[in-house]
Amino acid sequence: MGDGPLARDAREAGEARHDDGRRGKLSAAAEVPLLVEAEGPVRILRLNRPHRLNAVSLPMYEMLEAELACIAADFETRVVILTGAGRGFCSGADLKAHRDETPPVDGRRVHVDSAERVSRGVRAAPAGSQRRRRDYIDRGQRVYRALQTLPQPVVAAVNGHAIGAGCELALSCDFVIVAEEAKLRMPEVALGTFIGGGTAYTLRRRVGHARAAELILLGRYFTPEEAGAWGLANQVLPAEEVLPAALDLAAQLARNAPISMRLAKRVLDRAESVDHEEALRLEAEALSTCMASEDWREGLEAFAQKRPPTYRGR
Repeated sequence: MGDGPLARDAREAGEARHDDGRRGKLSAAAEVPLLVEAEGPVRILRLNRPHRLNAVSLPMYEMLEAELACIAADFETRVVILTGAGRGFCSGADLKAHRDETPPVDGRRVHVDSAERVSRGVRAAPAGSQRRRRDYIDRGQRVYRALQTLPQPVVAAVNGHAIGAGCELALSCDFVIVAEEAKLRMPEVALGTFIGGGTAYTLRRRVGHARAAELILLGRYFTPEEAGAWGLANQVLPAEEVLPAALDLAAQLARNAPISMRLAKRVLDRAESVDHEEALRLEAEALSTCMASEDWREGLEAFAQKRPPTYRGR
């Protein structure tokens, strides 16, 4: 499938033309870090910093947070695809940008004496830099949680390397389709930084303590095939097939009843944090909501008439 008009317009506005009208590559300051495309009921979000392999930045997080908030309130959008522009999905944090904003070490040993502060070993960053750093952290965490709790299902089309924050973004999605050429890794501990997106919690739930410790504490590369075997990826395909497969999956999901899908995602999200009795109660409550909807009646009528249903989310 070719690019839709929204993606083309965003690329032309953000990449193809300089402020003075000259065509060509724009500077990093002028980039549009997120491209948004609507294909019927499917919204495609493309991380768009290909010159940095789509490394995350504060403007990217800001755009993602705002767009996900709009999508959450939009019943016309049934499915979301998250992918990357160019040859990578997301290379994680932009370490060069972080290094440029980080004050130098004064030569003494750096050590942590509490969860809240680092003792005298690092020169204090200017207040403005500290605020920007905190905003970056908080927005990033909100983006991960927005993906995890978005009412619509989210498909990660991992078209290339997913490192650090990129891997954590992919793991925040409901479905993961990954290129067989991709490299996957969470190297934060080896780089003196830290994981995000609730990964210590979610990864341990999905693969067990031993495997989560291996991936987080060693920060080793793991293959798409390993991700599939561990239940972290749904499909492993050649890179050129990743987005078409994601679009096909999105089309299948979009044909389902949106109220039922929203409720199913919500119950799945809560299932492992409640006991059996509460899980039964949540399911009964969801079923009662579905049975009071117009979509419930449409499903029954379509079944009786042997035709595809037309769900309206009501």
